[in-house]
Amino acid sequence: MLRSLLLLIGLSVTLVAAADGYWLVVEPENPAQSQRIALKEGDGWCLHWQHSVAGFRVRDCFRIRSGQLLLEASHQPDFAAGLGHIEGRGIQVSDGRGGYWIRDINSPVANNTLRLRVGSREVNHRLVFDDQDKVLLSEDFADQAVDLYLQARTEN
Repeated sequence: MLRSLLLLIGLSVTLVAAADGYWLVVEPENPAQSQRIALKEGDGWCLHWQHSVAGFRVRDCFRIRSGQLLLEASHQPDFAAGLGHIEGRGIQVSDGRGGYWIRDINSPVANNTLRLRVGSREVNHRLVFDDQDKVLLSEDFADQAVDLYLQARTEN
């Protein structure tokens, strides 16, 4: 009985947190410079960056599903160093311009936390929401480790 009650309480807390949404927290080495972006279930965003050798833009796109941050898709204009499709991990389709999308990756991000070593201004790491640059990581945090993590948001 107690176990069932605890499970019900835990489920209620989870549902309340999900109903209020999430924060995507950008936490650099200095936590005082942290930024938060309000999101809700089903929202998505992309990490854009310039390939350090080929110089073209790569897009890694994420989405929240059932409180889990997932790598959903990736756009890669070429099979340059470090890029490519891994068999069994998503579906590769042409973008119609010589590059390709890897769609339906749906790979959970461990602990809802993406650890990123932010590149220089030439690499131009940035978070993009609805085709708009929102956080210019390389301008603010070049050559730093940054955690991007999902946190339940509750109204208090």
